[in-house]
Amino acid sequence: MRKKNTKADTSQPTLFPSENEEHLDISTLEIWLLDAANTIRGASDAPKFKDFILPLIFYKRLSDVFDDEFAKQIEQFGSEELAREIVEADHEDALQSGRNPIVRFYIPPEYHWKALRNHAADGHLGEFVTDAMREVARLNPLLQGVLDVKDFNESQSGQRTLDEERLEALIEVLSRHRLGLQDTEPDILGRAYEYLLRKFAEGQGQSAGEFYTPKEVGWLMAKLITPEPYTTIYDPACGSGGLLIKPRLLFAQTHPDDKSQAPQIYGQELTPTTYAMAKMNTFLHDFIGADIQIGDTFRNPRFIENNSSLQRFDYVVANPMWNQKEYDDAFYENDNWNRFSDGIAPSSSADWGWVQHILASLKENGRAAIVLDTGAVSRGSGSQNADRERDIRKKFVEQDLIEGVVLLPENLFYNTTAPGIVLLLNRSKPEKRKDQILLINLSQHFEKGKPKNILTDDAIDAATEVYQAWESREKLSNLITLEDAQKTDYNLSPSQFIDVGDKVEHRPMNEILSDLTEARIAREKADNALEDVLAQLGLNEQH
Repeated sequence: MRKKNTKADTSQPTLFPSENEEHLDISTLEIWLLDAANTIRGASDAPKFKDFILPLIFYKRLSDVFDDEFAKQIEQFGSEELAREIVEADHEDALQSGRNPIVRFYIPPEYHWKALRNHAADGHLGEFVTDAMREVARLNPLLQGVLDVKDFNESQSGQRTLDEERLEALIEVLSRHRLGLQDTEPDILGRAYEYLLRKFAEGQGQSAGEFYTPKEVGWLMAKLITPEPYTTIYDPACGSGGLLIKPRLLFAQTHPDDKSQAPQIYGQELTPTTYAMAKMNTFLHDFIGADIQIGDTFRNPRFIENNSSLQRFDYVVANPMWNQKEYDDAFYENDNWNRFSDGIAPSSSADWGWVQHILASLKENGRAAIVLDTGAVSRGSGSQNADRERDIRKKFVEQDLIEGVVLLPENLFYNTTAPGIVLLLNRSKPEKRKDQILLINLSQHFEKGKPKNILTDDAIDAATEVYQAWESREKLSNLITLEDAQKTDYNLSPSQFIDVGDKVEHRPMNEILSDLTEARIAREKADNALEDVLAQLGLNEQH
């Protein structure tokens, strides 16, 4: 093992890749990052430490990219000393003027990754890492609330949460490879980051649903909305940002020469650590212009216009927490943003409160894809009593705002085994789709996995195909009219309209009873015949 210095090495780091320069592919990245995660405690406990691991990976990327960009400045200005003087002066001026600096994020030499790596595990390593991240966040305001969230020196009950030796080992594993501009593309690094999120989610149980939506569901939603150039995409409960990133990646695939026309993405997240994950995710994908805000979207929406109305977007993608119970009638009645004009959601579930917020956030021709509990499209239907959810759903149907409902397989999500649905909204349906709703049943389209099932690529393609073609397909989709929805009392569950199993014919009850009578008579005749045979053989007494 390399020799450790007794104090931080603040000398100028090497600015170029090492002799064993390599270009990291997705497989190498995934294995490396998971190995780093497992260094701390082992695979079963690594998820508990994601808030330590993810910022370090991000910091490594920042430091290596700074090296690459600084090397170009040395080449341009002829000397390291002059280049550093110019970069530092430019960075200070950029902060004051609000313009972009010549290097994306400035990393001072005393807090470069090399300084972290060469700092001894002497009882002050965690403090040094925390100081480094907080100073870099101070120097780069875009990183505030991202790098300066975690205290690497924190203790619980007098014991360090992450002791010095394991922190040192983690930093050493992360030092195996460079993460500079020439070492891996942002898309590949972003995919590896999301892979690590998924691994953490698998080990974290129900709480994982707060920050991670399975990537396959994200791709399904992205393909269903298929964003156009120069548009905007919003997620009011963005978690770690995956649902926002998928449509951007899809746009890059379908418009490879139109990077400047890519949709702008906006998100809001309640939890500080998850907000930091979302910011890191967008930065690692090189989506520097992403606007991610922190706060309670219901109580304090951050995307507003003129302090009087919600900002409106071309598309909304969201997987809000299902069946939230912390909002009472007074909250809805005193809303300042006129979001809940179609009805007050019950205190037992805020699902249709979220749907109304999303509708209010859509432009006049906007569309949305929202992941909800399956009960959101069926609760209250068929009841003789008044039901708030059914009544709100009725208004959405009658206003022709619901374009489709996709039933997902069970056991996809990390916080529940329930299947879930994707509700599709369209404020301005094309003429062909007016007064119709497309229901899609993907309940059987999954691969069995551990610990969770996986929605198949074929299912995503099939759902996208029937949605774009706007057609019914046996055992997959069914176009229903608004009248059909009315007949079911606004129950829009796809399983009610699409039979995905073998067809079973139910016979009339009178035919079944007639057959049973005939069978009884035939049995009695057979019993009598048997008695005659036994009598002829002299065996009837024994019988």
